[in-house]
Amino acid sequence: MTRAGHASESRSSPRSGADLGACIARFIDHLAHERRASPHTVAAYRRDLEGLCAFATERLGRPSRLGDVDRLLLRAYLSQLAESRGAATLGRKLASLRTFFRYLEQNAVTRDNPAAALASPKIRRRLPRVLDAETAAEVMDAPRTRDDGAESARDAALLELLYGSGLRVSELVGLDLEHVELESAEVRVLGKGNKERIVPLGSKACAALEAYLARRGELRARRTAPDGRALFLSRRGRRLGVRWVQKLVQRYGALGAGRPDLHPHALRHSCATHLLEGGADLRVIQELLGHSSLATTERYTHVSLDQLLAVYDRAHPLARASRRRPPARP
Repeated sequence: MTRAGHASESRSSPRSGADLGACIARFIDHLAHERRASPHTVAAYRRDLEGLCAFATERLGRPSRLGDVDRLLLRAYLSQLAESRGAATLGRKLASLRTFFRYLEQNAVTRDNPAAALASPKIRRRLPRVLDAETAAEVMDAPRTRDDGAESARDAALLELLYGSGLRVSELVGLDLEHVELESAEVRVLGKGNKERIVPLGSKACAALEAYLARRGELRARRTAPDGRALFLSRRGRRLGVRWVQKLVQRYGALGAGRPDLHPHALRHSCATHLLEGGADLRVIQELLGHSSLATTERYTHVSLDQLLAVYDRAHPLARASRRRPPARP
């Protein structure tokens, strides 16, 4: 064997001839059963990695092996994706590849991670859209203008949880009756990565939940597919889904604030921003929202800074003077 061949062999994995699809299947099984990742997370990893496998097989003209995947092939794969995908999607797919090869390294399937040296695409992070406090209050009051009995009571309670406690919509629809403790004014939430946290309930959220729970039985009485554990039920007695809650928020956004584009995450963003403006510590907001990284929570400081500058520009004499100042002559 040549010296170059020895060098190549030293860098190759112990099982470089292993079928790439089989390695992917093993990793997906690890995610689902050992790490207990959510079904959405497992499905996203499967799509990303099976896309790589299909690309490699088509490029090579034969079933792809683990040893076929090097940095050049990964660059070619990401370049092809860049023709129809944005930077955020490319970044997520690259993160999937890195995690996959890190798993193979840790389990002695390969000695290197060809995705580790690839630069992540630069993503321009958009600041979250938020409601001002007055508009948020109008959205919260919107269900009370309807006379739907148990359904309007339910809608008022779920809006209060989305805005008052900053829950993700997936966390909201996953709540069971046993997760709510009105006496201690708290709710037990299962967040991303199956991480559990205790979230406080404001007085208005407690009142709205109490009113809804008093009438929740009316929804179960009309059930066709009962879900006795679910906190929020549809008119047929089924657990509310994410899409249904999104439509409800859009309806009340239009009804209460003329915002038919309102999304549940905007209520979560508004909760964080208003807490920050009220003097809450970033670490407290991080715990409340269930952010794994403080950097995610710090995005809200930029929102508040933008609002602070807008107020300064409207109110400070020097800012007003600068607007009245005529342009300099050439």
